[in-house]
Amino acid sequence: MDSPQPLLEMEHITKSFGAVQALQDVAFRVYPGEAVGLVGDNGAGKSTLVKIISGVEHPDSGTIRFDGREVTIRNPEDARTMGIETLYQDLALINNLDIVANMFLGRELVQPWLRGAIQVLRSREMEAEARQILERLKINIGSVREKVEVLSGGQRQAISLGRAVGWGKKLILLDEPTAALGLREAQQALEIIGRLKDEGIATVIISHNLQHVFSVVDRIVVIRRGVIRGERLIGEVVGDEIVSMITGVAELRTIEGGLQPSSA
Repeated sequence: MDSPQPLLEMEHITKSFGAVQALQDVAFRVYPGEAVGLVGDNGAGKSTLVKIISGVEHPDSGTIRFDGREVTIRNPEDARTMGIETLYQDLALINNLDIVANMFLGRELVQPWLRGAIQVLRSREMEAEARQILERLKINIGSVREKVEVLSGGQRQAISLGRAVGWGKKLILLDEPTAALGLREAQQALEIIGRLKDEGIATVIISHNLQHVFSVVDRIVVIRRGVIRGERLIGEVVGDEIVSMITGVAELRTIEGGLQPSSA
């Protein structure tokens, strides 16, 4: 039986900021419908890798293939066109706009009026589509005409996830999706993320909360000091092993005289 083809495949990715080597010879892949956890300490290179995938940063060298073809992601618009959407910690929601306006922010549906002199919003169509997306993900907000400013943190996160699903048809990148949420709201967000598999959408999740990562992903990739240190399937690893890989303890080897760092 043929092995599945990766949706995203990155090889020999390097990136430097001046004298700082952020990424070094990184290989990273994501398969269709797969949830991947990308974990590591602050400054490990997680955000840089995600910014390269989303078009915010550009690699110094290396190749990226998406959907079976080599691509150059020049900017976030290129990423969105390919079906890649990024959800950052700040959520990028506008408080004084309603849910519909936020879900279509920057990509509003319009139609020409007065022989094209004026562009008119297709409000009913946008409202129906927003409601449909939220219903698919079992997100119960109430009215999609509610202003974002009256929503809870968990509801705001849900709206951002819904927007990402609406526009990111193939791959969604999630940067600390539960960081600012309470226990109940975080659990709700994780349930929504878990439903993305039912939509056939692949996800990459950056999080410092390993418990949350373990609850939703299929595979964990550990990055440390800009280098991929290993990856494990969830069913074949425990949290302590991942922590050891993140901190570098897993790279220690026993020699005469005690433990010394390996050359890796």
